[in-house]
Amino acid sequence: MHEEAAYRRKIMVESQLVARGISDRRVIEAFLRVPRHLFVPKEYEDLAYQDSPLPIGSGQTISQPYIVALMLELLELREDHKVLEIGTGSGYQTALLAELVSEVYSIERIPELLDEARERLRHLGYTNVFLFAGDGSKGLPEFAPYDRIIVSACARRIYEVWIEELKDGGLIVLPLEDKRGQNLIRACKRGEKLIIENHGGCVFVPLIEENQ
Repeated sequence: MHEEAAYRRKIMVESQLVARGISDRRVIEAFLRVPRHLFVPKEYEDLAYQDSPLPIGSGQTISQPYIVALMLELLELREDHKVLEIGTGSGYQTALLAELVSEVYSIERIPELLDEARERLRHLGYTNVFLFAGDGSKGLPEFAPYDRIIVSACARRIYEVWIEELKDGGLIVLPLEDKRGQNLIRACKRGEKLIIENHGGCVFVPLIEENQ
């Protein structure tokens, strides 16, 4: 299975990522290393390397490989970065981040998903990942500031606490809802302002948010 999975990852990377414009070499190499089939339920293992989201339980999904790669590429990650991930989910994106940066702090509000992700990441030997149960819309101030923030579910707005916890010059990438649907947004913090870019339509499960 190991060799077959490695081959399927290679095909996934070539046909779904590189062919669609993903060019960050470090991101590509991370996708080649992380075994996506270990981050989906057993009944979906055969579909793990298709370019599609898959159910992971509790009404949540693992995002399609291309959109994860695009978000990671937009973050312009460096090895010395500290990243906050809102929504651990299955832990797949968390593992990719762990391949790319020095520290990953990830929040998940669904206990079952968090427990499963923790076990997968432990099994794979990641020691630079720190997982927390909680409401991602409230951030994680204990370990701020962060060089980068990535949000794994569609938010209704960019919360002020996320901006506060982002370093000056830092980037946040997230799906953001408006009246016409969802858009993939990258925002750069410059002093008190956010410089916002729209990178096109997307489809994510909604972020479970508290009224703030």
